[in-house]
Amino acid sequence: MTDIVIAKRDNSIVLVESIGHTGYAEEGYDIVCAAVSSVLQTALLGLLNVAGIEVPYERKDGYLKFEIPSGVDGEKRAKADIILDTMLEGIKDLSQGLSQYIKLEVK
Repeated sequence: MTDIVIAKRDNSIVLVESIGHTGYAEEGYDIVCAAVSSVLQTALLGLLNVAGIEVPYERKDGYLKFEIPSGVDGEKRAKADIILDTMLEGIKDLSQGLSQYIKLEVK
C-alpha cells in the first residue's frame, strides 16, 4: 500500500508525502506504483522547472516528500497551485479506482 498525505493551508497544497510501494505487482512490474510515482515526480519537476520554485525534497526507495517553502506568492504560487491541483486530481483518480493499493489523505 502506498500512503499519500497532502497537506493544505489557505486552500493551497503546501506538502506532499508518499510512503511505500503499492504491492499491485512485483517490483519492476508494478504499473500502479509507476503511475503514482510518475504523477508525483512530474508535479515536483513542474514546481522546480516550470514554476521556478526551489522546493526542498527527499526521495528514496518508496518515499517522496516535498514542501512548498513559506513566502512563495504571486505568480509562482499561482503556477504551483495549478501544478499541485492537477497532481491531486490525478492521484484522486488513481486512488478511487485502486483504493486497495493507494490510501490518500488530504488535510
